[in-house]
Amino acid sequence: MKITSLVVLKCNPEGSDPIILANATDVSHFGYFQRSSVKEFIVFVSRTVAKRTPSGQRQSVQHEEYKVHAYNRNGLCALGFMDDHYPVRSAFSLLNQIIDEYQKNFGESWRNAQADSTQPWPYLNDALAKFQDPAEADKLLKIQRELDETKIIL
Repeated sequence: MKITSLVVLKCNPEGSDPIILANATDVSHFGYFQRSSVKEFIVFVSRTVAKRTPSGQRQSVQHEEYKVHAYNRNGLCALGFMDDHYPVRSAFSLLNQIIDEYQKNFGESWRNAQADSTQPWPYLNDALAKFQDPAEADKLLKIQRELDETKIIL
């Protein structure tokens, strides 16, 4: 189970392209010469999926062995690029946490964004590393795993 990228975007209601507010990407598992094109692909797909995710909705888009999970909450959209084995419930739990944390840190300032943000947001990079294990994002999955381990011991 692998998370390749987490992206936060501002979706414009008038139909123009969404604006990237924060982005964390780990392309280390791709070949050196593929990495820049993979990053460009992630940005392109992020904008496309965010643009097509209605406000208040969640959706998952399949592309080969990867899934793109998107959650749009009143124009603030979080996306996760994960492999096909990452549990869907954990993915949406993670996206919900990212949006909550973004609003806690930046408030409503994202509504005034006019261009892509290039400054890093450390929380997103930390989340990309921490939530490689789906149990960290989904408490119910963590409890289920602990119960399974307990059954084995007993």
